[in-house]
Amino acid sequence: MEKPILAAMLSCSGLALSDEEKQLFSKYNPLGISLFGRNISTPKQLKKLIKEIKECIGRDDVLIGIDQEGGRVRRLSEPYYRTYASQYRLGQIARRFGLEVGQKIAAVHATLIAHDLQDLGINWNYAPVIDVCHRGTSEVLRSRTFGSERKTIATLGQEMVNTYVRYGICPCIKHLPGLGSSSTDPHLQIPIINEPLSKLRADFSPFKSLSNCPAGMTAHILLPEVDDTFPLTQSAKGISQLIRGELGFEGFLISDAIEMQALKGSLTERVKTALQAGCDCICYCGGNITALQEVAQSAQNLRDNSIFRFEKLQKIIHNSKSFEDIDKLDCYYEQQIGQVEEYRETYDATETLHRMQNKKGEK
Repeated sequence: MEKPILAAMLSCSGLALSDEEKQLFSKYNPLGISLFGRNISTPKQLKKLIKEIKECIGRDDVLIGIDQEGGRVRRLSEPYYRTYASQYRLGQIARRFGLEVGQKIAAVHATLIAHDLQDLGINWNYAPVIDVCHRGTSEVLRSRTFGSERKTIATLGQEMVNTYVRYGICPCIKHLPGLGSSSTDPHLQIPIINEPLSKLRADFSPFKSLSNCPAGMTAHILLPEVDDTFPLTQSAKGISQLIRGELGFEGFLISDAIEMQALKGSLTERVKTALQAGCDCICYCGGNITALQEVAQSAQNLRDNSIFRFEKLQKIIHNSKSFEDIDKLDCYYEQQIGQVEEYRETYDATETLHRMQNKKGEK
């Protein structure tokens, strides 16, 4: 009999698994593991770590996830990997040279990233970002968006989703139903968006266009018109009526990182409320062994609907389509992105938050 799968994407603390991590992963059988800068040194080391994770959990469908958007949010970076443009820069190409050129470069961007991920054994990318950029959008998000034009966002986002799927990488769009209307960084506090839904629907539209994406991540936002008590990640009404209902999102729904300070209460409370609200899975990124144990003990196993959605992901990650003309694509990519300047900022909130928590000894 197959062992039940824990509804959690967990994390690890370093470049190799500790004995405690091995025991925990083996015991609880998590859906997968997300990787961060602290887990990555050389390609050889990373392949060894990924092999270790898969062997420890013991399934051929373990999700190995990473944030490889491009720009400053790229866990695989120089000197071993290409310099990938931010999504904002890709949006600039579409605005300057036309949407058709933008689509092509978005597909090349995703193809090159998929090549890197497939080579390492990574099968899940927390990308693309589908949020709409506004003048007041938080700096944590601004450069990670394709810009403010909804059609461009939906078109480039769909091109990336299709490309990742084609090469056996499960894409995860974020942040449902849209985070761009807030100037608040959810890593540090809860964004409260008091705009009426009638006005926010323009920001929701790219997500509605990509409702067929296999996976998506929730936004830690409070929308008082929908639920004035719980952030969307923990809101049954928000998930059922807005994400599943109005947006028609049918894919696997994962929470944004539950250790972010936008959420209140203990890790146990955060895990339980998010899963009870309708998230298929929660995401814990901190790598702290005590917190990992609390999360694993608090989370339930995948439910019937979640298992059904996960089966669709399995079909994607077992697709091992080969790559052609990578060197040629690499040259084309460099030529195209060289025609527009990168958005200049360096703040990586996820890594900053983890450093803060480790320094304070927090969970």
